[in-house]
Amino acid sequence: MVTQKLNDDYFMRKALSLARRGLGKTSPNPMVGALFVRDGTIIGQGYHRRYGGSHAEVNAIEDAKTEINGATLYVTLEPCCHHGKKTPPCLNELLKYKLGRVVIGTADPNPQVNGRSIEAFKKRGIETTVGVLGEECQRLNEVYFKHIQTGMPFVTLKFAQTLDGRIASAGGDSRWISSEPSLKLAHKLRSHHDAVLVGAGTVLADDPRLTVRLVRGRSPLRVVVDSGLRIPPKSKVLQEQETAPTLIAATSCADRGKLSSLKQKGIEVLNVSEGGEGEVDLKDLLSKLGERNISSILVEGGAAIITSFIRRKLADRLVVIVAPKLMGAGTDAVGDLGIPDVSRALKLSLVKTYRSGEDLVIDARPLTDKA
Repeated sequence: MVTQKLNDDYFMRKALSLARRGLGKTSPNPMVGALFVRDGTIIGQGYHRRYGGSHAEVNAIEDAKTEINGATLYVTLEPCCHHGKKTPPCLNELLKYKLGRVVIGTADPNPQVNGRSIEAFKKRGIETTVGVLGEECQRLNEVYFKHIQTGMPFVTLKFAQTLDGRIASAGGDSRWISSEPSLKLAHKLRSHHDAVLVGAGTVLADDPRLTVRLVRGRSPLRVVVDSGLRIPPKSKVLQEQETAPTLIAATSCADRGKLSSLKQKGIEVLNVSEGGEGEVDLKDLLSKLGERNISSILVEGGAAIITSFIRRKLADRLVVIVAPKLMGAGTDAVGDLGIPDVSRALKLSLVKTYRSGEDLVIDARPLTDKA
């Protein structure tokens, strides 16, 4: 049993490594890796390369160098078993063969799957093991799990700050706090998300393009939270609509003249509920974006937006780039959260910390109250 567990862990790690190759390309589908093994040797492998393309299991079948009957299938996520997708159910393809064993990292929470494929394998008399490196397989697809279970996008907050917590100087200057490798990291993160979001204040202060340029990858949908349509029509975020469309989230109090002008230029303005003091209700915005199959959002600030997401407990992940610099004054990365004492401070789980050029990158998840 010990040897089998070691083998299962080893091959599931291989499948996870394959799955990660689809990062930023499969949304709103999950990333999946699969491989067939016989006598300790991989005879076929594949991963979900892009949305609309063949799934991992089918690619592994096509990659097989020898007959897969009798082989063990390792797959990071329960194979799909439902129609209505761009590709046929993987379960049907797999059941054409007499598999010796099936090892699955985690069940698929999609209500149309959710254990049905696992039961189908068992009914065929195929030995089926579920939960091998289960936590890692779930973490791989935390975006997919959040979206499929709640209908809401997975929200990542990303910001660069000095060691004393400033994201801008007292004069408002914020370029460039982080190092060049960290700037590339920021663009890489954009390419991994369906949308990138900022507040109107960031557009007015920095006039960012919010596209992917320093690395290879797609540019996400650009979302600007601008309740009163304050940003000027020449803003860079309103250009390049053919390759990186922009959506402005506004409220019913927005200027009608500006609304008409933006629509004439092909800029979509989404009417969102007010969340108090005329501001956009962020939860309503996330819900509306989730309905559009936006499964992940990268929030790049500024401080007001970052603070609002944290205060409303709408953030799922924080990526904080800490530059080895001190400013002593300026704009704090996070504003008042209404926390009265240290015992009630928001606790974070550190998933990963690493160097990026001169900077330290902290990748963390907010802990829930139950934790």
